[in-house]
Amino acid sequence: MEAKAVAKYIRIAPPKVRKVARAIRGRSVEDALNLLGCMPQRSAKILGKVIRSAVANADQEPGIDVDSLSVSNIIVNQGPSLKRFRARAMGRATRILKRTSHISVVLAER
Repeated sequence: MEAKAVAKYIRIAPPKVRKVARAIRGRSVEDALNLLGCMPQRSAKILGKVIRSAVANADQEPGIDVDSLSVSNIIVNQGPSLKRFRARAMGRATRILKRTSHISVVLAER
């Protein structure tokens, strides 16, 4: 049995989230949440929320044992970018892309 949770349009660049996601992929939920709690990255807090949401979704299913769940898959895709401009010298402007992420977490029983 599997449980999923998705967070969309999160205002953080996907490579920053993927770096943290790589560290917790394949671990048990308890280990993953403990590891995320010790990480200084901003994306660790966001991933912790998504994993807790997936655990809550698993708790609603009648056949899933929440204590034996592990992180089977984490997918971090790029969402739409917010386009902004910064003033530069001699009346010019430079584009700034503020990237967003779509995060999907799949938990499975061991």
